[in-house]
Amino acid sequence: MKEINIGLIGFGTIGTGVIKLLRQNEDLITRKLGARLHLKKIADIDITTPRAVKVNKSMLTRDAREIINDQDISIVIELMGGYEPARTFVLESIARGKHVVTANKALLATHGNEIFPAAQKNATDIGFEASVGGTIPIIKTLKESLAANKINSLMGIMNGTCNFILSKMTDEDKPFDLVLKEAQKLGFAEADPTFDIEGIDTAHKMAITLSLAYGKKVNLNNIYVEGITKITREDITFAKELGYRIKLLAIAILRNNAVEARIHPTMIPSSHLLANVNQNFNAFHVMGDASGPVFLFGQGAGMMPTASAVFSDIMDIARGVLSGVRCRGPLRSINESAMSPIKLVPMDHIETKYFFRFSALDRPGVLSKISGILGKHNISIAACIQKARGAKGAVPIVMTTYRAREKDVQKALQKIDKLDVVQDKTILIRVEDDLN
Repeated sequence: MKEINIGLIGFGTIGTGVIKLLRQNEDLITRKLGARLHLKKIADIDITTPRAVKVNKSMLTRDAREIINDQDISIVIELMGGYEPARTFVLESIARGKHVVTANKALLATHGNEIFPAAQKNATDIGFEASVGGTIPIIKTLKESLAANKINSLMGIMNGTCNFILSKMTDEDKPFDLVLKEAQKLGFAEADPTFDIEGIDTAHKMAITLSLAYGKKVNLNNIYVEGITKITREDITFAKELGYRIKLLAIAILRNNAVEARIHPTMIPSSHLLANVNQNFNAFHVMGDASGPVFLFGQGAGMMPTASAVFSDIMDIARGVLSGVRCRGPLRSINESAMSPIKLVPMDHIETKYFFRFSALDRPGVLSKISGILGKHNISIAACIQKARGAKGAVPIVMTTYRAREKDVQKALQKIDKLDVVQDKTILIRVEDDLN
């Protein structure tokens, strides 16, 4: 039977899962592939700490170039994460004609416009299904299943940590800080959770999906990003009362020849599928012009779900190796030479509905002052809720709006926050209730 040699750079949680899955389902994988996958070498800085799987010491090395320079290894699996030396190792592997499989979303989001053209030039494949959505096949869906579709919109819950936190806050009425500690204890959040809770991890994933959905080069820095750290139990309670749940959504909407690309906490109707994706699960809602709505749901992270996605790429590439076909199709939807920079709608120009929570003194005329400023900025009020007096003499006033322009909203809130009857900065949460 034919044998395909693979090398693994990065023997952490996901690398351990890849080895575990290969051993657990080796017979199944061999039957489906028609060849045996042989893990020849594993590289990691730390080769002494015990892992959940045991490997022969002769397979271990601290030098990744033992894998990169090995002519017998056809596929390099990069699971070390980070920017460097991962970028260097991936580019060196490509230069030597090796195929690459990676789960490194930060690397591809930041350096993809260098890595993918290099791979195409060298006729090597890059598999990156595990970089977005864990075990959910969103990459293959956009590249292959929906290849003939114009993607009118793509919305996703792309970060399990944020979804776990918001779900717990909603369903168990717990404060943000307490739920974050719980997420860290359970391993859903890092000791430093900044990348997750500030939306950076989601931005990396969105940059990758945007390039696939629209066949364009994406500059990560041009995506609007807002995290979940300002969301309070009070906002979640009001959201429930209004018939919404709050999710950290990545939103892409095609507007003529430009695309809205934004990441922020979003109120969505509690009846929608995305609103009912809870705990650490991820989900994607894609609207193609021919396909109509497509909904994908599953584990967005974790050792074995991510290893599953890694193996989907390994087996795809291995089939090409067996048939002698290299780089069967475009790596990012279209030929790299045809990719132009994506045109994004400036955040100031987007239009959506809004939720405002004001902290105002309980005095006559307060509502008229606030609504007057909103009206002067072309913002129409859809609903208003005013609660009983608070301990400091302030009351929460909640308003939802009809569609308004972001630029007008920001200007109005700047004026409202300067009123002597308003205490604290106004809380703003965008509302999307026109989801199909």
